[in-house]
Amino acid sequence: MSIDGVSGRTSYIGTTILNLRNQLNDLTTQLATGKVSTTYAGQGLDRGFALSLRAQISGINAFSDTATNLNTRLSVANLTLQGLSDVGAQVKNAATTATLTLNDSGQTSGQITAQAAFANAVAMLNSQSGDRYLFSGRAMDTPATVSADTMLKGTATQAGLTQLINERKQADQGAGMMGRLSVSSPPATTTVTSIAEDGSPFGLKLLSVQSSLTGGATVTQPTGTPKSASVDLGAINPKDGDKIKFNFTLPDGTTEAIELTATTTNPPPAGSFLIGADTAATTANLQSTLTSSIKTLSDTSLVAASAVAASNNFFNPVATVSGAAVNNRNTPPGPINGATALSGAAGTDSLSTSFAAGDTITVNGTPITFVASGATGNEVNVTDSVQTLMAKIDQISGTKNPSTISNGAIALHGADGESLSISSSNTAALGALGIANNTTAAPAPLRVGGPPFDTATNLVAGTPDNTVYWYTGENGPGSARGTAVAQVDQSITVQYGARANEQAFRYLLQNVAVYAAVTTNAGNPNASAQVTALAQRVSANLAPQNGQQQIQDVQAEFAGAQTATKAATDRQTQLKGMAETMLDSVEGVNQDEVATKILALQTSLQASYQTTSMLYQTTLLKYLPIG
Repeated sequence: MSIDGVSGRTSYIGTTILNLRNQLNDLTTQLATGKVSTTYAGQGLDRGFALSLRAQISGINAFSDTATNLNTRLSVANLTLQGLSDVGAQVKNAATTATLTLNDSGQTSGQITAQAAFANAVAMLNSQSGDRYLFSGRAMDTPATVSADTMLKGTATQAGLTQLINERKQADQGAGMMGRLSVSSPPATTTVTSIAEDGSPFGLKLLSVQSSLTGGATVTQPTGTPKSASVDLGAINPKDGDKIKFNFTLPDGTTEAIELTATTTNPPPAGSFLIGADTAATTANLQSTLTSSIKTLSDTSLVAASAVAASNNFFNPVATVSGAAVNNRNTPPGPINGATALSGAAGTDSLSTSFAAGDTITVNGTPITFVASGATGNEVNVTDSVQTLMAKIDQISGTKNPSTISNGAIALHGADGESLSISSSNTAALGALGIANNTTAAPAPLRVGGPPFDTATNLVAGTPDNTVYWYTGENGPGSARGTAVAQVDQSITVQYGARANEQAFRYLLQNVAVYAAVTTNAGNPNASAQVTALAQRVSANLAPQNGQQQIQDVQAEFAGAQTATKAATDRQTQLKGMAETMLDSVEGVNQDEVATKILALQTSLQASYQTTSMLYQTTLLKYLPIG
């Protein structure tokens, strides 16, 4: 018979020991890592669920990072908005309370405050969060505006706001400082005083005439193109204390009045005209006083209103279609004007090519239809005038700058910040207006067509070569908020974009800028009145305007974005906690249980080692008899 060794019969003991050691190693790893396994294979049937939970947690972490970046940007933007709001309040207070004393530069202390505030406002609109400009729309890598100094003073080749204000002042005052008005100087025997506009878009515009003149006085209200009004004293002089008031609209849309009182006091006090020996003499005195009063108004409130209008034209780009100078069908031909008919026979003041019933002119996609008569809505009679057609085009475009015609050339303007396109089914007739078919113009700052400026007849579009374009950010379609979008949850996106040329920011800039830019000649006897008129307008404009976007509106929108982000983040924090708990139940281990198993395995392994050792030490000699 054969005798086998111990090792051959006890190999299973070694295998058991190895299994115990492997179990001990696994449990030790679990105790150290707190996980069932370091691989998904070791997680068993729950591995798919664990993968899903990890993907959910990873997505929540990504949204959390987005929310952190978003909150940082919104915080910077809100600081800017509050700073801009403070700038408006600061300048409004300065315009209200500043003294009228002019420094060597021709400015008051309030205007010096406005200069610093304007530079601060521009700097805030160029705020960055990281490498992103917050008020440039989609052009996040581009500053929102040019510098404050460039806006006000321009460059070597580009006119800034200060230059445009000076040019507009000349245009509004006119060559004779009469606000582009004329007061008749008829023969000495007349009893009629006429006052008329010059047909340009500049200067004072007649609004109405109010009269308490007794006797035989007759007042004709402003009418015609250009408008004119008249006062006929008739054969009987007015009485002492009788009044007549001329109301005017100024370039910025405000109104002013010149009220004159008939008096027997000689010399007459300010604001009065002397009652003469007869109505002809009284008429001459009325004309003289009215002329003097218009010149004073032209050198006071008109100067301030002109500056405000120039600032509006600079900061609110407008599309302009400038037609070529064309002649009518008259004999001999002459430049077309507002009274030129849209159709007519040869030898008449009509377009060289007539419009016919059924023709259309399309303005920004809206057609104007020509009819034989009885025009309603977006219709124009073929017998109407060029002025009527321009008024209809202005109505459709929504412009605040009425279209003009001068020396046979038409200038059409669009709404603030909007493009303007013109086309017609009758291209020849449109050409007779001096406008090429399918003409499109982009928004640009408006400035006075000149030099000379004091006799200018229209506003023209500035170009990037000769005029500063203050806004340098993106100006595409769609809302400003939609230029920056962040996804803060699976189904929630937040819009937080902004453009520096939004109405609220632009309006603040243009009013602070005009106050900072205007200088006044201290030697002018009307200097104080000029500064006062400007300060009053700036103060009024910086007050909340009905129906207009306010900085607080933008703050509310940003606050809404922050609220939505916080709500999403709070919800995700709860979801993440639950997901991590569930994941831990799948991947994690009970540390106490593992420690107990390790102790049990260590005891079993120690016993196995001792048994195996004893077996391997057993030999045949131990079982043989001694003797």
